[in-house]
Amino acid sequence: MANRVVPQFPLFPLGIVALPGEIVPLHIFEERYKTMMERCIERGEEFGIVWLSDDGLRPIGCACEITEVLERMEDGRLNLLARGTRPFEIVEREERLPYPAGTVEFLEERDEDSDTAAAELAREIYAELVERATDRRPDPIELATMGAYAMAATVDFGLEAKQGLLDLRSENARVRLVTRLFRAAMKRLEFVTRAQARARSNGKVRFT
Repeated sequence: MANRVVPQFPLFPLGIVALPGEIVPLHIFEERYKTMMERCIERGEEFGIVWLSDDGLRPIGCACEITEVLERMEDGRLNLLARGTRPFEIVEREERLPYPAGTVEFLEERDEDSDTAAAELAREIYAELVERATDRRPDPIELATMGAYAMAATVDFGLEAKQGLLDLRSENARVRLVTRLFRAAMKRLEFVTRAQARARSNGKVRFT
């Protein structure tokens, strides 16, 4: 865990973005990824989820640790849970292993003083969003410990937004970004609520 640059790091290109602290369910069925996961399980090692976007493989991904193997099938397929741990950047792709891999550099946070006011604002708007969406407000003690990654991991943002969070090396910048994202999500939620109310009031389709 101490090394910043790690060679032969297993890479899992997917159509998703994982964040540190996020729990990601995975179904492993390709032979190369079955080999990768069995090695990670055996050695207790991390692997990296990298977003394979329409523009290609993004350079910054999230390392993950396997937290639970839910099911092993006779043909070697696996259902498992992984948890995001820390961001990394791909320095160089490697082709020598039986699965995708690369030399990666684990990324350090910018040295800065915490913007407490911005973090508190982000948590307040997040709590309001959760309450509107679920009718339950987050536990205050748990909420007080949540950073930008933890809050964002529970909201279904678009992939570009999640990748934008992963790319930032500043928690202050991340809490400002999630605040904007939470506000946008609130507006969408309000729009859906109004549309549903309108549909209930005059939603009949008339053919005459």
